[in-house]
Amino acid sequence: MLNKLKLFILCSSVLSLNLFAADKNHTAIKAQLDMMGLSVKSIEASPINNMLQVMTSKGLFYVSEDGEYLFHGSLFNLKKGLVNESELVLAKHRKEDLDKFSGSTIEYKAKNEKYVINVFTDITCGYCRKLHNEMQGYNDLGITVRYLAFPRGGIASQSYNDMVSIWCADSPKKAMDTGKAGGRLTAKTCANDIKEQYEFGAQSGVTGTPAIMLENGVLIPGYRPPADMLSALQGV
Repeated sequence: MLNKLKLFILCSSVLSLNLFAADKNHTAIKAQLDMMGLSVKSIEASPINNMLQVMTSKGLFYVSEDGEYLFHGSLFNLKKGLVNESELVLAKHRKEDLDKFSGSTIEYKAKNEKYVINVFTDITCGYCRKLHNEMQGYNDLGITVRYLAFPRGGIASQSYNDMVSIWCADSPKKAMDTGKAGGRLTAKTCANDIKEQYEFGAQSGVTGTPAIMLENGVLIPGYRPPADMLSALQGV
């Protein structure tokens, strides 16, 4: 009886492996991750044999081809001098998705524009207010600032409602100035993509504000004063 049970387990395992191996569209892996709350955007081969890199609504994950192992973290290439392979993949996806929000950012444009940065922001964040108070400094250095919404409390929070009110205001820039100064906002609603902006940030690796995304998809967490920001941009 014991030998029959062992044979059954072995056959079941082999069958499971064969099913995953034959699943060229990775349907089983997608279903498995979906049950975990990870909506799959794309699945591609990774630099590691028998591992797939999966871009999800919660960021980049690695899954073994047999669907048995799931890994989340940074993958470094030792032969290339500790190149962060995960960041290269994320930057590519960020750059592609950033274009979708080109018409819905709140822009503070530099007269002599040399660089553009995209800043995930929340009006309740102290360093976000500090960055905003130095807006003229960024603009004077040729840095255009485009705001994306990242309500730190999530989409069921007052900060989310505040972001909607700002984006739906008659003058979003004036409303942003008021909110960053701690002033009272007029509650407004309209068709907006604040939820999508927030989800884009979460998918891109944003965990706090401000978070600065460059045009090439590189993500710089935290506040950078104007001169430091310029140095970072010149080094890209």
